[in-house]
Amino acid sequence: MLDNTLAIGEVAQRSGIKVSTLHYYEEKGLITSWRTEGNQRRYHRSVLRRVAIIRIAKSAGISLRIIKSHLDKFPTREVSRENWQDMSREWRDMLNERITSLLQLRDQLDSCIGCGCLSLKDCPLRNPDDSLSEEGPGARLLIDQSPLL
Repeated sequence: MLDNTLAIGEVAQRSGIKVSTLHYYEEKGLITSWRTEGNQRRYHRSVLRRVAIIRIAKSAGISLRIIKSHLDKFPTREVSRENWQDMSREWRDMLNERITSLLQLRDQLDSCIGCGCLSLKDCPLRNPDDSLSEEGPGARLLIDQSPLL
């Protein structure tokens, strides 16, 4: 019979992440484990795929909160190829919005350097249609409200 369990050190070694990161992921509810009678942490082998998904999504700039909300949709430990396809389809729109925003930033950044935007009424990056100038001069959107952050 094949043992489908892994010790935390094995998961860390095979996934290429630190044990402390696995603890953090578990604390955030992204992965789960159980304890043996000897109080050793054990993971189902399928945790390796979940960790891989987390790493891929994080490298794409997707927050752990969003990753968790998608992983929570699966009642079992296993994440199938179809599950991954569904997640990637949903994430694609978020990533396309981020790409568009970054391209806009790249293309307009030169005109922004040194503009003193804390005192200008308009900013082509943060207020492209100057709709916020009605509220007066100065920065009106200091924090990006993007769901990816």
